[in-house]
Amino acid sequence: MSANDLLNFLLNEQREVATLEDALRLIEKYELDDSAKHMNHMTKDGFLMYLQQEEGSIFNPAHKEVFQDMSQPINHYFISSSHNTYLMEDQLKGHSSTEAYIKALMKSCRCVELDCWDGAHGEPIIYHGHTLTSKVLFKDVIKAIKEYAFKTSEYPVILSLENHCTLEQQKLMAQHMISILGSALLTSPLEDQMPTAFPSPQELKGRFIIKGKRLNKLDAVYSNTSPGVEEDCVSEEDEAAETNNSKTDPNGQKAKAKKSKIKLAKQLSDLAIYCKSVHFSGFEHAEDNQAFYEMSSFKESKAFNLAETAANAFIHHNMTKLSRIYPAGSRTASSNYNPVPLWNAGCQIVALNFQTPSKEMDLNQGRFRSNGLSGYVLKPEFLWLGS
Repeated sequence: MSANDLLNFLLNEQREVATLEDALRLIEKYELDDSAKHMNHMTKDGFLMYLQQEEGSIFNPAHKEVFQDMSQPINHYFISSSHNTYLMEDQLKGHSSTEAYIKALMKSCRCVELDCWDGAHGEPIIYHGHTLTSKVLFKDVIKAIKEYAFKTSEYPVILSLENHCTLEQQKLMAQHMISILGSALLTSPLEDQMPTAFPSPQELKGRFIIKGKRLNKLDAVYSNTSPGVEEDCVSEEDEAAETNNSKTDPNGQKAKAKKSKIKLAKQLSDLAIYCKSVHFSGFEHAEDNQAFYEMSSFKESKAFNLAETAANAFIHHNMTKLSRIYPAGSRTASSNYNPVPLWNAGCQIVALNFQTPSKEMDLNQGRFRSNGLSGYVLKPEFLWLGS
């Protein structure tokens, strides 16, 4: 291409402020063929060389630093999120490791998953239940998270607990998180009185937020009455037990299915502050009955169905609540789904298998490369303010 052709590309494709002198400078800098360079032309090889450099990238270099407003409630942001974070490989026989958490956190992942089961010698373990994946100690994972959580980003990390443990090992889980994470672990709301909205990433810098079941409402933290029950039964919310054949109407209603129950220890329950896991019973029910801090997880098929058939309701829901999406259980090879339609519906925590290089992970890394690799990207205004 000639210098004028290159200038046309800079102006109309790259949308840069450029002159003919800029085009000639790029030819001089990147063209490898001396005869083409002498004629002020750029060959295909020279053009590809230019595109692979920073000044040829579409990425705005100013966005290498945090440039967005970080004082909005956290549900106003897309949050870089991992599914089955402990796995290095597939979902059936893969290796579980603290290294998988370290890799995800160093890529600025801000929501990691911990699939917790009873282990030998009284110590809880993490692995993909009912499979041949290897096991790793819960406390070793918490230690790794503590060490690496804020090396790439200083903004809050959500620990998404999938709890299958007995009461005694749940108490150990709570004890390990409190003792290892220390004052960085959020154990009560930031406010002196019952909050009505989420705090911001700015306010939560350097903090760990637990996502899990809770025995009571958050306002119990501010109550001067008796401490309440020490344990009670809650639904288990086992992702592996979810089926992909449930039918959902445009309002998100679906036939009630029997869910297994598990006893929940108060010590673990009390750590779920801003991310209390609740079953989704439809958008109307959520609007009328769900507190801002109560959030639901959606398997990908249900989430895509809602995004297609009830997009406005889904967007409206995500203006005040958090939503987490996770891959189908059938993705045994740890493949991924396209996160874009779910971001477009305002879903914040769109969890992917970070261990699998894929186009979908490239989209995720591209999304969260912006805003200083903080792991938080402010949603377009219409997704949190409405039209």
